[in-house]
Amino acid sequence: MHFIAALLFATSIAAAPPYASPTPLPTPVVFAPGVISTGDFESHPAFTPDGATIFFLKDSPNFSYWTIVTSKFENGKWQAPQLAPWSGQYRDADPFITPDGRRLYFISDRPIDDKADKTKRKDLDIWMVEKEGDVWSAPKRLDAPVNSEGNEWFPTIAADGTIYFGSDRPGGLGATDLYRCRLVDGKYQPAENLGPNVNSAADEYEPLINADQSMLIFMASGRPDEKGGGDLYISRNVNGQWQPARDLPVPINTPFMEISPKFSPDGKYFFFTSQRTVFRGGPLADKKSTDDLMSMLRGPRNGLGDIYQVDANAVTQP
Repeated sequence: MHFIAALLFATSIAAAPPYASPTPLPTPVVFAPGVISTGDFESHPAFTPDGATIFFLKDSPNFSYWTIVTSKFENGKWQAPQLAPWSGQYRDADPFITPDGRRLYFISDRPIDDKADKTKRKDLDIWMVEKEGDVWSAPKRLDAPVNSEGNEWFPTIAADGTIYFGSDRPGGLGATDLYRCRLVDGKYQPAENLGPNVNSAADEYEPLINADQSMLIFMASGRPDEKGGGDLYISRNVNGQWQPARDLPVPINTPFMEISPKFSPDGKYFFFTSQRTVFRGGPLADKKSTDDLMSMLRGPRNGLGDIYQVDANAVTQP
């Protein structure tokens, strides 16, 4: 019996996804420092269903260019990120992987067809690649009514196929609002604005919907209650109505920018990106050596974006 119990325990440990923490994470910690979160600007993580592959962004320091990279967990550690097969030229961002791992959605300003002038396209649309064996297909652009003549941001998909996204298309409450398109008989229905309890005169960009569409976490900028630089908000759907969104508390939000909300595939962890930093103005606590200072300047929490991980209940509990 002792042998069987030990075997079951060992199996449960082996089955834990690579992102699982051996201890509770009630406050955010930098995810995979030195490999995934580095001195570069990293953001927007998305895991495959087994948690053993992560897609995320490498961003320019001024956040004007983004490209999708990927890393596998092998031999007990995350491997050096490599460009996703379809990325590396155009601005590609906001990866979302479906629960079955067969589709990956993202946004891009790439030309719609090979004949287009590749130097003139400026707006961002939602694209999708499909897994064909071990290979991803060529990107396919989603048609209207999901995409518009404006920018689309941060696609996420509910269990019934409804797609949520941000857009600056005409008719919103602010410059950028959150929308959804229901999927009926394999066809997307007209875009629905999520309304004034979610959207505002400010900018709402990144909607993370849960599977049954009862909870929405999103990124917004310019709202009067934000803690600074762009915050993460939460709203719940009660009897078909979105409740007034509230700013997530410290230590999720800070006076620095927080973006890219995402749950782990098993729902146990919440991931997001923050520009929180060890350099908060004024002198450091003590004098640093050259090596220590260079390590701080070139490492995580240097003021560029890093990916953070925290227990999901730190976000979802009322």
